[in-house]
Amino acid sequence: MRAAASRGLTHLAITDHDRIDGALRARDVAPSELTVIVGSEVRTQAGDLIGLFLERAVPVGLPPAEAVQAIREQGGIVGLPHPFDRFRSSGAFGRSNDELLELAGLVDYVETWNARVMWGDGNLRAAQFAAANDLPAAAVSDAHTLLEVGVAYTIVDGRPATAAEMKAALDGARLSTGRSSRLIRAGMPVAKLVQRLRGNRRVIAG
Repeated sequence: MRAAASRGLTHLAITDHDRIDGALRARDVAPSELTVIVGSEVRTQAGDLIGLFLERAVPVGLPPAEAVQAIREQGGIVGLPHPFDRFRSSGAFGRSNDELLELAGLVDYVETWNARVMWGDGNLRAAQFAAANDLPAAAVSDAHTLLEVGVAYTIVDGRPATAAEMKAALDGARLSTGRSSRLIRAGMPVAKLVQRLRGNRRVIAG
């Protein structure tokens, strides 16, 4: 949060995988100049979705339509993250045209620029998909480290404080695009493995 505020961000969406406890804690202690949006990257049966403005976690492994319903029941909005990134659980990659049309009808916006799409044309295809389906575009840092916070971001008018205000603001959004270091991206699997091993050691020693 300090990194986000120091780099001029006014809103920070925290979207851990399949959980919101960290985002809730962050919202409670955020500095006054930074609005924390509680969210989650939700694993569905057909790839990941982003839920924003959540108050409780969304169950893992639902069909996409049910996951979207669970997000909307909380008054949240739904985003499609890195939809054509072949190296991650991306909801649009490898889908038929009919499946893509169904997916487009479920979401409120598309990540047309994800700073962690390192290779291929995933961001270009995402932008084309959003334009073809008249969906708002967003640029995200998808930060897993402090160095990545604010590498890419979405600029909207005003200071939207609710899901409805954010959804409306995204229609006129402007995107600032940057890309995360490939070195950082390549090092993340190693960092996750070390984290897992440390966690196991703590349990064993406990």
